[in-house]
Amino acid sequence: MTDICSICGLPKDLCVCQEIAKEGQKIRILTEIKRYRKKMTVVVGIDPKAVDELGKKLKKMMACGGTVKGNRIELQGDHKPEVKKALIKMNYPEDQIEII
Repeated sequence: MTDICSICGLPKDLCVCQEIAKEGQKIRILTEIKRYRKKMTVVVGIDPKAVDELGKKLKKMMACGGTVKGNRIELQGDHKPEVKKALIKMNYPEDQIEII
């Protein structure tokens, strides 16, 4: 017997909840100046359920350190264009991603 998604009612292998959640997000990428004038790229607007996993993937893809605080992903350095390209590669809609 296959597992059924509690949200959409479809079998887990046909579940579309993740894709719908990706389309409904407004993702903003910005740069903040932290201590000692170091730049930090911040990604906000990610679904809270996926923020931890996405933070790990982005840190690995950007080859930098960082952290996840609440619903924010903080990456050390200025990686705004690269993060946008990586998010598009992970099937996030390009029109939902805004670089500030």
